[in-house]
Amino acid sequence: MASAPQPQLPLFYKDLIPLNSRDHADYKVGTMDGAPFLAETHAVPLTSDEFIDAQRNYPIVFTAGDNPLPIALFGLNEGVNTFMGDDNKLTSVVYVPAYVRRYPFMLARLRPDAEDLSLCFDPSVEFIGKREDGLAFFNDKAEPTEYTQGVLDFCRRFEEAGQRTKAFMDELQKLGIMMDGEIAITRNDQPDQPFVYRGFRMVDENKLRELPVETLETLHKNGMLILIHAHLFSLNLMRTLFERQMAMGKVPEPQPATN
Repeated sequence: MASAPQPQLPLFYKDLIPLNSRDHADYKVGTMDGAPFLAETHAVPLTSDEFIDAQRNYPIVFTAGDNPLPIALFGLNEGVNTFMGDDNKLTSVVYVPAYVRRYPFMLARLRPDAEDLSLCFDPSVEFIGKREDGLAFFNDKAEPTEYTQGVLDFCRRFEEAGQRTKAFMDELQKLGIMMDGEIAITRNDQPDQPFVYRGFRMVDENKLRELPVETLETLHKNGMLILIHAHLFSLNLMRTLFERQMAMGKVPEPQPATN
């Protein structure tokens, strides 16, 4: 159910080029009308900084594999986003993850051996290019505009949040409290045919409770415990997400639950 972004290009990005005053002196950014790139995305990367805000709207789980990452679930199955309408716009007021708000920009190394990160963008989007309306990237002196500086600052904060997220995940791994997730949801009219969702990781509540008191106190003081609880509380939204998919007619056939 929960698959990590492809290693070639990050989720959403079809291409990536560095922004520079030579090639993009007369480029402007227009208004983005909807988010078609998000329309069929069921899981979006999330930073640990966002757990408190995101857990109000989405289940927060972790990807499967040796290096799990936190993701917000917009749907329970590949290609299903229960929060997007046919017009490629959100159907309700919800928290939008920073990963989504960052697109089509990101900081990236131009070469594998480069130390510095450069501001890049996806040139395939229609609202960036040589156009009369919109916000300019550079002024008449070929200097970054206030808009460009704001984009750069946002991307830098996102990278910093990513580093904190990695430290958070490393600590979860070290504590040994992660488990393979499985959610079984039963409909009232089909009590013997549960819908089962697997392929993700989650915190094991039993192992969390069994941690030494000193460890729990440390997790409380460094802010990790509230993030863990936000993740666990958010799992209650699995049924809500299931019901949203039911309303859309996009729920698969039930699977037998494992013993």
